[in-house]
Amino acid sequence: MLISEDDIIYIIKKDKEMMHILETVETLKLPDWWVCAGFVRAKIWDTLHGYTTSTKIPDVDVIYFDQGNIEEKYEKRLEKDLFSIHPRVPWSVKNEARMHKVNNLPPYTSSVDAISKFPETATALGVKLDKKGNVILTAPCGIQDVINLEVKPTTFFTMTEERAAIYNDRIAKKNWRSLWPKVKVHYI
Repeated sequence: MLISEDDIIYIIKKDKEMMHILETVETLKLPDWWVCAGFVRAKIWDTLHGYTTSTKIPDVDVIYFDQGNIEEKYEKRLEKDLFSIHPRVPWSVKNEARMHKVNNLPPYTSSVDAISKFPETATALGVKLDKKGNVILTAPCGIQDVINLEVKPTTFFTMTEERAAIYNDRIAKKNWRSLWPKVKVHYI
């Protein structure tokens, strides 16, 4: 049973594929980088469902924060670099220093600030390696919802009707219960 951040870090460290992905991203030496969202959430939910094979996720979200280079074409080059190293991974690289414009929001202050504004608390997670190769977890909205198999909106997505509608539409499209039947979904 997963009950702490240390438990989450432990299951990631035991997963050779996840560690290879983290090691691959680390080679890019990006500022304030994290592999986030479904990459972490799916591992937790797979574990809590007793799955022995990892659920296929649509993409591996790599984020970083670099105000000095906000060109989208640079992100695409990074994706190609990652793909050349690990071609079976569906890489998605985004610089959170520019994503506030895409999302029509005030500027983020860091990658963790951006993660805190993801739609669901269970997805507002990221992992990376520190300089010594240790796995670090960030969970700005906590881990209780993800380990309790609950999908709830982050505070940010309860602030306006427009954001609530985005959250509700996203949850309906994701249909996570078809993959993880124990998940409890909360709509706004």
